[in-house]
Amino acid sequence: MPRPLTALIPRLREICGDDGVITDPHRRRTYESDGLTYHANTPGVVVLPTSTEQVAAVVRLCAEAGVPFVPRGAGTGLSAGALPDSDGVLVVTSRMRRIVEIDPADERAVVQPGVANLEVTRAAAPHGYYYAPDPSSQQVCSVGGNIAENSGGAHCLKYGFTVNHVLGLEVVTPQGEVVRIGGKAADAPGYDLLGAFVGSEGTLGIATEITVRLLRAPQKVRTLLAAFETMDAGGSAVSSIISAGVLPAAVEMMDALSIEAAEAAVACGYPPGAGAVLIVELDGPAADVDAQFEHATRLCREAGAFEVRTADEPAERARIWKGRKSAFAAVGRISPAYIVQDGVVPRTALPEVLGRIAELSADSGIRVANVFHAGDGNLHPLVLFDDAEPGASERAAEVSGKILDLCIEHGGSITGEHGVGVDKACQMPEMFSPADLETMDLFRSAFDPAGLANPDKLLPTPRLCGERPGIRKGVHPLVAEGAAEQF
Repeated sequence: MPRPLTALIPRLREICGDDGVITDPHRRRTYESDGLTYHANTPGVVVLPTSTEQVAAVVRLCAEAGVPFVPRGAGTGLSAGALPDSDGVLVVTSRMRRIVEIDPADERAVVQPGVANLEVTRAAAPHGYYYAPDPSSQQVCSVGGNIAENSGGAHCLKYGFTVNHVLGLEVVTPQGEVVRIGGKAADAPGYDLLGAFVGSEGTLGIATEITVRLLRAPQKVRTLLAAFETMDAGGSAVSSIISAGVLPAAVEMMDALSIEAAEAAVACGYPPGAGAVLIVELDGPAADVDAQFEHATRLCREAGAFEVRTADEPAERARIWKGRKSAFAAVGRISPAYIVQDGVVPRTALPEVLGRIAELSADSGIRVANVFHAGDGNLHPLVLFDDAEPGASERAAEVSGKILDLCIEHGGSITGEHGVGVDKACQMPEMFSPADLETMDLFRSAFDPAGLANPDKLLPTPRLCGERPGIRKGVHPLVAEGAAEQF
């Protein structure tokens, strides 16, 4: 352990208690990566604070000693945004999981950062409310982690990302000060510091209390599954639905390869012979939902759907969603290794980009399964390969990188909801000019001039160049245990 860290241990124990400081090498390895296990690094020391005061005291200690610190929520991130620093302190907020307040009168909830996303909805449900952001790992991912990554989910087409639902934050700055930004009110004058903090990936400080907006539970929810012979036909249906003024809560699409994987994994029973399936979900007042549902169904048939299934009851809807929600983990059944990519393109560019991805796949001999949020153009290509085959890993990484190039080429982004972290820091110069990146660095330095808050994340540094997107093998342990779902 580096000498400065060794000197900090007794003081960290005074702050967090003996059971709140982990120095054992084997136990520290538990925290060596987030959900993107390709990037791993054993933290110098791990602390598990239980209060804002403890977080602030730990960060002040780091600032005084010039020691870097990395915030970590539940560890479900997919961009190595919580990759530890071997010479630093990993600040894990998993013990800060108290729901401070459910306020149905003001339609607000106040929670600590370690509260699981789905727990907010469970606490609000008896009052007729829910929390809209729904990342696929919402059973276990934390609200604090969602703040860091500005997480989305299947329903962000209608309801937006985390930033659209956060109204106030209590933050520990990189100097260890405790400040408040926003509150229960809907808006505040001045610069949008709240918007700047959400999605900053822990580089501007640590959120220790979060005020979020609650939405009234919809009167009615209906889901349809439409099967098409081709992806083009499914894409045409998406364009028709959106251009007709129908605003679904979710529009998801899977191609033939991802359907094959889902069938092998969970026997979802999607229509045989489908080259693409489209899942459309609508929610809201019953009369509006019924009218828009019929409209969407008709548009799917006009676009060439050869079978349409509908579901109104929760159990029926769950059966439709079963294949889609299992798709990521399911590809582990048909491929020894795979890369989960995350990129965004304008919705109108989807047919062109999907065609180019098919060409990349054919030219390289690397299979690519497509599962994506069709309504907002958020692609999640799954690049499949056999890592026992010489050169296959390199070819898969090249295809994965070229998919991101396609996203940028078509006016999109290198990430939709997984963040940049370490994994995509090298792609930032492909999307932003040197002046853009310098401006971002100046902004970051205004909050953290010493550069101690989650260093080497988000913005590129030379030593990161050449790193590849992450590779997965098999089913994630949390998915295998039924503790999480993957979109």
